[in-house]
Amino acid sequence: MKTEEDIKTLTPREIVSELDKYIISQEEAKRSVAIALRNRWRRQHVGKELREEIAPKNIILIGPTGVGKTEIARRLARLADSPFLKVEASKFTEVGYVGRDVESMVRDLVDLAVNMIKSREQENVKNKAQQIAEERLLDILLPPRKESDISKDSEHGEAQLELVKKDGKDSHSTREKLRLMLRSGKLDNRYIDLEVEDRTMPMVEIFSSVGLEEMDINLKDMFVNLFPKKTKKRKVKIPEAMEILTQEEAQRLVDMDQVVKKAIHKVEQTGIIFLDEIDKITGSNGRYGPDVSREGVQRDLLPIIEGSTVSTKYGMVRTDHILFIAAGAFHTSKPSDLIPELQGRFPIRVELKSLGKEDFVRILTEPKNALIIQYKALLKTEGIELIFEDEAIEAIAEIAVEVNARTENIGARRLHTVMERLLDDILFEAPDMEKQTITIDADYVYRKLKGIKDDVDLSRYIL
Repeated sequence: MKTEEDIKTLTPREIVSELDKYIISQEEAKRSVAIALRNRWRRQHVGKELREEIAPKNIILIGPTGVGKTEIARRLARLADSPFLKVEASKFTEVGYVGRDVESMVRDLVDLAVNMIKSREQENVKNKAQQIAEERLLDILLPPRKESDISKDSEHGEAQLELVKKDGKDSHSTREKLRLMLRSGKLDNRYIDLEVEDRTMPMVEIFSSVGLEEMDINLKDMFVNLFPKKTKKRKVKIPEAMEILTQEEAQRLVDMDQVVKKAIHKVEQTGIIFLDEIDKITGSNGRYGPDVSREGVQRDLLPIIEGSTVSTKYGMVRTDHILFIAAGAFHTSKPSDLIPELQGRFPIRVELKSLGKEDFVRILTEPKNALIIQYKALLKTEGIELIFEDEAIEAIAEIAVEVNARTENIGARRLHTVMERLLDDILFEAPDMEKQTITIDADYVYRKLKGIKDDVDLSRYIL
């Protein structure tokens, strides 16, 4: 994960270089998102008055499925350490109809940011939480002497007081011995009774004509305050008890007010929302029926993208500087079919090219998370060494291109179906096979896939 200091120093060229490690081709799209990310850093260094006036340059990525639109946006968010949410525009409905309202995407983004900051803060206090958890665990293993016992002993005079002091030293010594045993793992198989918070919540069904998010009610928090906290006893092993107690202490050490404050700031300044299938809401009529117009959804999206204030359970959140990256195939429509006001909010349009055989060969081998690298790693766990010859990789790419051309073009996603079909026998038999090296050559690829590839009906269902 990049630190904030690393992100500051990344130039557009370096951002593109980072994206190249995972995404093949699509240089123009990478340049556009790299400039958009760098502009965010530039905006932070502009004078305060002008800073608020600089709006993010939202982007529309145009291209068929499987060419890298989503991956570019996701990798950009990871690179920028930004809260990232992917939503499908076609899932929203016009105000007044049952379904998800457009403001829910901002609420979801805030939830993600809160969890992101919370987990990071818990990681920062982990060492302190472990120390406190260790003391609590030692208290369970060696309960401290009660004051009543000490007061009874004191009735027997000064001689007994000396004995109490001595006992105190002995108990301290015993505690330290237990601590060493705990840290060395000698107590790992021992069970203890641990009281943990019962997190089961009452089941509640809500019947409403609007989405639950519109009610702006945090039911969970409401019930936590309404009912007293319940605890239940569990018999757990020492390592599991240590983990439970550490988690409890980490939650107590984290200041949730500060977490929420940081999360809202992060969403407002660096949040990224990826609006997929934006082309499905173009035009005023369509398969959604006469009641819910596509244009209505666009008009509901407009205020959020233009910049408005959304009410969330954590407080008010402004969307003025959230970066929106929209994507769509635009097979039967074009960006100019969007309402004019929405078009104006997406000044950058980038067309991603369809992928060919050479791109598929590179996708299979070059990225850090390349498919061939993944399958090799999976089978290595079974003691199988998988080797792909160059001709075999070219044959896989060629078959994927042919199937895309004859059926539905799903881009690089076709490689997943082809690879799974190619290796299904090996993946199935691997646990029962002896440790060995298996070489995949072009003959094996054609022998395994040719019959399916040549049969159009079969390839339509299998590949």
